[in-house]
Amino acid sequence: MASRPAAPRRRAFYAGHNYVAGDSVGYLLHQVVTSMRRHIEQAMAAHELTAAQWLPLWKLARDGACTAQQLAREVDIDAGAATRLVDRLVAKGLVERQRAPGDRRVVMLQLTPAGQAVAAQVPRVLAEVNNTYLRGFSHDEWQQLKALLRRMLEQGAARTGADR
Repeated sequence: MASRPAAPRRRAFYAGHNYVAGDSVGYLLHQVVTSMRRHIEQAMAAHELTAAQWLPLWKLARDGACTAQQLAREVDIDAGAATRLVDRLVAKGLVERQRAPGDRRVVMLQLTPAGQAVAAQVPRVLAEVNNTYLRGFSHDEWQQLKALLRRMLEQGAARTGADR
């Protein structure tokens, strides 16, 4: 009877007795994300958008009209914050509220033409910031980085049972 090959041992890359936060993948990822967010916020300021405003505009541009509740869920904010955010976007003339034709009780949010023009700038800003952080990487390194990060997400989702 043939024996089964042994399962590969799981390697522990960190140990509690000599853990250095600055060497933690989580810490480094957090630092990169925080730095990128700062750069995105600075770039969006040229379009008179705050960090909280550009993402909802971009989601509306990509996905079309939705309710404030749907938008809140998409950008991971509570209903009260979503109402204040939408009020600011409406005041800026970037978003408008429309009654849903099938159910007049439902209020849909959609971009105005001015909102569409501003939202069209978001992908360019995001691409510019990402390219800044990836300067000096080869195409293969970029692909490998994305693959490794996706693999980490899969590992985390498998561990927690959460969706990615």
